[in-house]
Amino acid sequence: MSTRELPLPRSLSRTIAVLAYDGVRLLDVSAPLEVFSTAATLGARYEVTLFSPSGGPVTTSAGTRLLTDPVDACAGRVHTLIVPGSPGLPERMPAGLVDATRALHAVSWRTASVCTGAFALAEAGLLRGRRATTHWRHTATLTRRHRDIDVDGDAIFVKDGRIYTSAGVSAGLDLSLALVEADEGPDLTREVARDLVVFLQRPGGQSQFSVASRTPAPRHGALAALLRSIATDPAADHSLPHLARRAGLSARHLTRLFTEEVGCTPGGYVESMRLEAARALLDAGGTVTEAAHRSGLGSDETLRRVFLRHLGVTPSAYRARFSTTHPSGRRPR
Repeated sequence: MSTRELPLPRSLSRTIAVLAYDGVRLLDVSAPLEVFSTAATLGARYEVTLFSPSGGPVTTSAGTRLLTDPVDACAGRVHTLIVPGSPGLPERMPAGLVDATRALHAVSWRTASVCTGAFALAEAGLLRGRRATTHWRHTATLTRRHRDIDVDGDAIFVKDGRIYTSAGVSAGLDLSLALVEADEGPDLTREVARDLVVFLQRPGGQSQFSVASRTPAPRHGALAALLRSIATDPAADHSLPHLARRAGLSARHLTRLFTEEVGCTPGGYVESMRLEAARALLDAGGTVTEAAHRSGLGSDETLRRVFLRHLGVTPSAYRARFSTTHPSGRRPR
């Protein structure tokens, strides 16, 4: 199956159909609504409609009631179908949701899910043979229940052909901004992010969590001390011989401990921490050269290789597209 996105027919209007249902998480619905509605006020050709399987009011997991149109009232083609998630969706599929998802997908140019909305796409058969992601808490369940899906438990969002899936809750903002950029380009997307006072979107391949927060707490005291020292000063000398001397262990023993307790080699962990530090420096307005030097990655070329390997973008592209927007609209030099 080709993963190339087909060109949008010029005659197709940009109707955004958000599919709500009883128990849906409010932020999973409101984040895409705000992004696409804001883009429309800034000149994008979007019309946002809130649907539900039967129409009428639905009650969100927060208790808020939303007024929706029935799916069978959908007239003509849909540009983008968005299926939000809910805390209980992995365990209980609301009546009519799977059929409604299939029906709207059949008339949609592209389909996306937010958070556990991926389970509705999976039950509808739309993720078969595809890569997908969902809320980190439910990736194992999605993998176990649907062996024919390549579940990426670490990504912010995943694009496979014209199907998009996102990680938990606030990742719906990242996905929605990415979809707007695909339609309207980076300039308008930047204006949307500025209006909503949010970060520009993170690249889809970026991890849902920081390196430190997704690393299991090591049982070995010397290893725990090393992890703290690497996080405190990523640019210091963290070569394998130097780490082994500080831990009072052989290089071979230390490598085995890292593999068993951290899940990667010492070099891999150090590189991940330095990448995270470089991203933070670029987010704060630093140059590529400054980020390379102060993160410990050294040269611009090394930084470029690491960014491409982990994030799929160059440092300069990341700086231009994914960093925070300054009040003046101009980035510091």
